[in-house]
Amino acid sequence: MSAGLLESARNLLAGILDLGRTRFELFGTELREELARLAAAIVGGLAVLVLAALGLAFGALALLLHVSEANRPLAAVGIALFFALAAGLVAWRLQRMVKAKPHVFDATLTELRRDLDTIRS
Repeated sequence: MSAGLLESARNLLAGILDLGRTRFELFGTELREELARLAAAIVGGLAVLVLAALGLAFGALALLLHVSEANRPLAAVGIALFFALAAGLVAWRLQRMVKAKPHVFDATLTELRRDLDTIRS
């Protein structure tokens, strides 16, 4: 084997390894960003959930205490239906939001596809 061919193969291997290292660094960065976003969303979501539940419970209790005693069962059913409808609406919106979100690691996968196309051509 000639020295030039061996050097060329060594340079090609070094380039491929360097490209792989860059892609894994991009993957690691995207993973850290996704984990930070997820943690913030979970903490924020739990805080909103607790505060909204407290507000709705006290509001419903105040409404039940405000209506006359004869109309309280009807008011309780109305409040329960309102909460059920609100829960269904929130679940529907959450499902739409999850489907609309781009895939995780989309940039990494795009770069890897581009690398594969470059290597093949």
